[in-house]
Amino acid sequence: MTRPGWLASSDLRIGLGCMRLPEETAHETIAAAVEAGITVFDTARAYEGNEQRLARTIREVGAGDRARIVTKGGMRRAGDAWIPDGRAKTIGADCEASLAALDGLPIDVYLIHAPDPRTSWSTAVRALARLAEKGLVRRVGVSNVNRRQLDEALELAPIAAVEVALSVFDDTAVRGGVVERCEDAGLAVIAHSPLGGPRRAGRLDRRPELVEAAVALGTTPAELALARLLSLSPAVIPIPGARRPETARSAARTPGIHVDEPARARRVTRAPPSAAGEVVLVMGIPGAGKSRIAEDYVAGGYIRLNRDESGGTLRELADALDEELASGTTRAVLDNTYLSRASRSYVIEAASRHGVAVRCVWLDTPLAQAQVNLVERLLDRFGRLPTPEELKTAASREAGVHAPTSQMRAVRELEPPSADEGFARVERVPFERVPREGRSGVFVAASALPEWREKADGPRLVFDWRPGADTDEAGVCPHPGGPPICWCRPPLPGLILAFAREHSVDPGRSVLVGTSAAHRTLAATLRAAYVAV
Repeated sequence: MTRPGWLASSDLRIGLGCMRLPEETAHETIAAAVEAGITVFDTARAYEGNEQRLARTIREVGAGDRARIVTKGGMRRAGDAWIPDGRAKTIGADCEASLAALDGLPIDVYLIHAPDPRTSWSTAVRALARLAEKGLVRRVGVSNVNRRQLDEALELAPIAAVEVALSVFDDTAVRGGVVERCEDAGLAVIAHSPLGGPRRAGRLDRRPELVEAAVALGTTPAELALARLLSLSPAVIPIPGARRPETARSAARTPGIHVDEPARARRVTRAPPSAAGEVVLVMGIPGAGKSRIAEDYVAGGYIRLNRDESGGTLRELADALDEELASGTTRAVLDNTYLSRASRSYVIEAASRHGVAVRCVWLDTPLAQAQVNLVERLLDRFGRLPTPEELKTAASREAGVHAPTSQMRAVRELEPPSADEGFARVERVPFERVPREGRSGVFVAASALPEWREKADGPRLVFDWRPGADTDEAGVCPHPGGPPICWCRPPLPGLILAFAREHSVDPGRSVLVGTSAAHRTLAATLRAAYVAV
């Protein structure tokens, strides 16, 4: 791939990240960047006053016809928190506000700042596409996405650029296939935090291999780190942040640094396995049933490597696999969430070094059924449903204990596995619930009581959600609205599963009486017959 088409041959393939520009040095720093040849400037609506300062200085130094402005919308700042907002009306309003702040300077690339978990990704991307269709911006793109989200966006909008974290400290975009996908599609990769961000940039001087190489080239570790990113791919445009003029000048020097051994933007092509044995990677969302599958492999002679048991990171677990294979182990099973391509890449690389094939077993368990599994696990652990406080404490200390929000977040982050990651084979395992014993019962939503007066055969539970209620009444969730902090708020299945266990009831042989779509969803989760009133 050649350089991104929206950069002229005279443009430096490096930009200036303007997020942290202090007002007192903004003019001098931007002016120094322009003088040094930088034309790409990255800002965002969420960086208060940043767009205005950038536009004012660009005009004052006479660079309005050369500056290529990249800005972003769909994000707001609340104190120290960044809150994505992918609603179509927000994307449109933010773009209009950015155009007003830039006061006539065109937007070369307009990006969605980050996916919003509360808004459909397709809704946000279609809103982005409309900005290009209306001619409000020259090009559009996405930011802080994984490979799956990028692929979906490419189906819906004329994506020209992708902004992701990329540095010597963070190669997730490479491991996750984002950089490779951008190369294939002819997209620019705008690398934010290319020196590691403010918290890690100071550590560059403490990396011996970087310092030694920089000294040999007569440059600085920071400049060499940027040069290595440039060598990664012609698609990459690093945007280091600068707070002082000399930092901007330093960044502009990096395209002239020759790196003898360029980095690789593409995943290593896996050679055919040369050794006997197999590594099995079992993946799925929390509650998918990975432990049960892993135990079957262990019974068949596989060693098990699991983060919940050994602690540490997934990368350290891959290092442990490397050591096991080096010591002569031929069969291993790893059962962790492995939601992303990047997290799985470490296992594939470790096995590849020893010529061992990796087979992926993907437990494609629906969220609702994984929720049932997690609640059953909690009932085993506590003998009842834990309070929100107990759940929070246990989730921070114990493996396998999750709050509803963490499980839902895992579903959003899931990237389905594919053979092009380097797997010898990908096996998708649909969920099947093992039949349970128990008698039939009736679960009645409180809102259905005025209409439903039938006599119930077997145990009966009346369930309700009454936020703020001061009660220990069975069947009532008293916890507040918002993201769920408990497992008892319908349509989560906690109340009914706890009742069913106490009274030896099989939900699948029971009836649920309700009045809403949420009640119908709950019945489907429990595989109970649904009666609407």
